[in-house]
Parts: sequence; C-alpha cells; structure tokens
Amino acid sequence: MSTLKISDGVVKDEVLVLGLTSTNAKGSIAIEAGDMAIDTKTILSQLVDMGATGKVDEVTKLPGSHVRLMVFTGLGEKSATYTHETLRRAAGSASRALAGNSSATFSLPAKSLAEVAAVAEGAALGAYAFTEFYSSTKDDHKAPLKTITVHSKLASSAEAKASVVRAAIIAKYTYLVRDLINTPPSHLTPDSFTKKLAAVVKSAGGAKSGLKIQIWDEKQLKSQGFGGIIGVGQGSANPPRLLHISYTPKGKAAKRYAFVGKGITFDTGGIALKPALGMEAMKSDMSGAAAVSAAVVAIAELKLNVAIESWAPLAENMPSDTATRPSDIITIFGGKTVEVLNPDAEGRLVLADGLMKAQSSKNKLDGIIDVATLTGAQVIALGTRTSAVMTNNQEFSDDFLAVAAQCGEQFWPMPLPEELRASLDSPVADLANIGDRMGGMLVAGLFLKDFVSPELPWLHLDIAGPAYNEAKPHGYTPVGGTGIALRSLVTLAEQA
Repeated sequence: MSTLKISDGVVKDEVLVLGLTSTNAKGSIAIEAGDMAIDTKTILSQLVDMGATGKVDEVTKLPGSHVRLMVFTGLGEKSATYTHETLRRAAGSASRALAGNSSATFSLPAKSLAEVAAVAEGAALGAYAFTEFYSSTKDDHKAPLKTITVHSKLASSAEAKASVVRAAIIAKYTYLVRDLINTPPSHLTPDSFTKKLAAVVKSAGGAKSGLKIQIWDEKQLKSQGFGGIIGVGQGSANPPRLLHISYTPKGKAAKRYAFVGKGITFDTGGIALKPALGMEAMKSDMSGAAAVSAAVVAIAELKLNVAIESWAPLAENMPSDTATRPSDIITIFGGKTVEVLNPDAEGRLVLADGLMKAQSSKNKLDGIIDVATLTGAQVIALGTRTSAVMTNNQEFSDDFLAVAAQCGEQFWPMPLPEELRASLDSPVADLANIGDRMGGMLVAGLFLKDFVSPELPWLHLDIAGPAYNEAKPHGYTPVGGTGIALRSLVTLAEQA
C-alpha cells in the first residue's frame, strides 16, 4: 500500500498532479493548482495541443521542468468550489494512471480540511492493484504509486494530519475488502475467510484494541440451529462458518450497531445451477461479509466511541447429492421455518440466521444493517454504480443516506411495499424464500424484514451491482472488487 503524507513545502516528488477544468468558452481549459503557484501560459498551450479537455476521468501527462512529469486530472466544468467526490475521483484517476511511478505530489483545489481529506482518500484508493496470483508475468504489471503527498497550506495543522491518517486507514481496509473479493474461490473458502480475518484482527491489536473474534464451525452451527447457513453450505466440500468480530471502545459507547454481511464465497446457484456465462463473477458474492468485517476493524483502528458487532455468515453454494433441494424446509436460528423454493435465493437464508443471531445479543442495539450482493433485480433497477437502501425506520435511512453522500458512495432509497409480502407465503412453512419475480429486490428486502424486530431500526443494503466492477476502471474504482459500503459504515460510526 502507498505511503500517504501531507506537505506545504517544496515539491520533492518526481511527479506533480494538478487539476484541469473546462470553462464556459468553447474548447477552453483552465488549470486548478490548489495552493501551488504555476506559470500556466505555456503549459495551457501544450495541453490544448495534446487535446486535453478537463473532462472527468481524463488524465493528461506532460514533461515537467522542475519535476520529471506533470499530470493533469480532469475536474469537469470549472467551478468556484468542487464537490468532495469530484476531488476524490480526480485524485483517484490520476493515481491509477501513475502506476509504475515511485512518488507523486497532488496539488488540487482543496481549501478546506474536508477537501484535503477527499484528495488524500481518492489518491490512496486509486493506487490499488491485486497482484497476488501473478507469477511469471508479475514483472509485466506496473506497481501502484509508492508515495502520495497531498500539497496544502493546511499541512501543519493537527486536523489535516489526522485527516490523512484517516484516509490511509480507509484505504487500507478498502484494499482488504477488494483483496477478499478478488481472491478466487480456490483460495477463499468459508474457513480461509475466517482465518484471514483472524490474522487481520490480531494485526490490528486484538483485545488490546477492543476487538474480539469468534468463529462457529459446521458442527456448532448445526447443533445451535443455524439452518440457513447449514442449508446453503451443505452441498459443498468446504463447510460453512459464522464469523463474529466485535469492537468495544474504552468508556461508554455513544451507540451500538450490528453489521451483518452476506458471505457466499462462491455461488453456483446450487441445484438451481446458474448459466456458465458470467458465473466467474460469483466469487464476489461475499462482498457484504468482507465489507462489514473490514469496517469493524477500521472503526477499531480509528478508535471511534461506538460499539460494533459484525456478523459474517459464510457458505459456498454448490450442487451435489447433499445440496438443499427445491421444496426443502429449513429452520432459521430462532425457530422460523422457510420453504426453499429456489436454492439460488440463498443469500437471504444465511442473512436471516445472521440477523437473528445479532439480535440475540444481551447488548441493546441502536441499529442493525445488513449488506449483501443480494439480487440481480438491484442491477436492473439501479445499474452497476448505485446500491439500494431499504428500511423499517425512515430516520435511520435518512441518516445513512446523508452519510453515504458525504463519503461518495451512491445509494438510493427503495420501498418495501406490503402488498408484495403475501407472495412469500408458503402453504407448508412460515414463509418461502422467493415470491413475486417483478420487484424481486423489494421482495428480498421484505423476506429479511421478517427476521428483524419491528422496534429495531434496520437497513438493508443491496450492493449487487456496485460491489464488483466488470467494466472499465473509473475514478478511484478499479476493475474487480470495489469495497463499496465500507466507507459509509465507518462514516456512520463516526457521525454517531
């Protein structure tokens, strides 16, 4: 991971990153150099000759005089101020484009502490690469930036330094989420997932940092009645697990939240086998579990005064002679029965166990959030960059949406129409795991709502599309695992 710094001194790095915007005049561009004085006349002429436009995601490189390379990253239309997400994405685009370089100084139009933090975060998030499985071709791939320096007149303030430290922590645990998602199922099973997180918790200080970890194996899950996790995982040679990571701050916690993340380390659809085309992306079906597990450790490292319990129900959904069959009935933790009409609607089954277990804690919760790559219907409704939010508590949802907007993650509120609930009725069990096909994302949310106490504020985040980027990289977002939801969860804890 890149080293992240802040400075207001002379640029010592070999690369200088500046902003570039388009102006109202046709074809005209302007340089946004932040707190750095730049002689722009000659440079602008060169940029025009290069065809630079200042559009978002555009990166233009020129040889420098005082530095080896000058890089201009697009900010879009010129403005008196730029949104934090504009700065975040521009910095991320530049750092992605600078793979293979050793160090770079970023001087973008960031006047406030929040803007400086956005530049630092975007640059750090963009400097990511997943290279674990390259062997003979490893040298053919350029390494990310080693050192990132944010240039700002605020550099000497303790608050600015703290914002850069926070950005580094956010990037560190976003990388962890991305790495887990990108790891193939040959190397990431329910068991190995728990071992990786156990190592992460230990590295973060373990009990000294207020962190505790507990893991249920398949025997414990079966004996204690986790029918959803067992039912989904029983068709695989890799047995299921339940991972619990808790963080307790020193002193009285301001709030206590539970995070529950779907952890299907690979989803074939089970007996309801998916088509082969595109199935390789199903290694990302544990994105929710990765996000909630990493978020609680990040919150601990930031020493936030909020207690968090994360629950990751982990299973591999495979077809075999022991797999759950359509029409089988399973019993969720707590006793509610479910008729499994479709074994490919498995995420809601493991989440039901996780939600029920999270609520069984003796500690009173202020809110519970589940995060899941739950439905293809989410992608149809909202596309691949916007996640869905469903809730039983409008105030909790509004608070979360404000936080998500602040940290640049795109979420959109979706309803839970009561008239769709009847489609989940089963003639032989308490409910079925699928209902109406139309509005499938909402039906899945209604299924989960059945496993949440009406008095407990609850959010369901369906991140099916945004969790895994199969298109081109953009801004600070790479191809593959994106790390969506981690920043919103951490920021929610900060706001509490």
